[in-house]
Amino acid sequence: MQLRDAILQVEEIRLHLARTERFRGFRSSPVVLSAGMAFAAASVQPIIIPNPMQAIAAYVLLWMGVAAISLAAAAAVMYHRSTQPNLGLLRETNRLAIEQFVPCLAAGGLATAALFGAAPDHAALLPGMWAMFLSLGIFACWRLMPKPMFVVAVYYLFSGALVLLRGHGEQALSPWTMAATFGVGQSLAAGVLYFSMERDP
Repeated sequence: MQLRDAILQVEEIRLHLARTERFRGFRSSPVVLSAGMAFAAASVQPIIIPNPMQAIAAYVLLWMGVAAISLAAAAAVMYHRSTQPNLGLLRETNRLAIEQFVPCLAAGGLATAALFGAAPDHAALLPGMWAMFLSLGIFACWRLMPKPMFVVAVYYLFSGALVLLRGHGEQALSPWTMAATFGVGQSLAAGVLYFSMERDP
């Protein structure tokens, strides 16, 4: 029992240290990729979905696909870095960041499914909701990230609120609404990550 207690105490200490450690598992490259994909999807949307209010399923599928590929790229980078030797508490901070961010993803997915299934006429709310859920996820992880990520979270919060307030029908589902919200937001996040953690001093 003493050995087990000692192992548990060591694990608790590592977890406590991880909470005070800066999260370095995330890199700017997958965030730049997601920004590029947002701009690319915005360019393609008018061609493949000229009337999104009449093709809500295609609209949701397009942007959920962009989100899924972006998440997969970020997860691949995090996993690759966590397998490198001599990275200290990176695995613990990875786990903490994931635990804090996943609830916003789950809530966003459930809200999307509920709105799409029960009230497709209100699909214009989706872009603003997505931005606000993403802002909540960043706020949840913020203490593990570079301090300027707070600005990114605020950007998503206010841009989501603006889309909800001013976006109606076709205007809310405009590809440039998504480009201005997620393309610009992810570009801002990539810049914060690069200049805070990756640029050579």
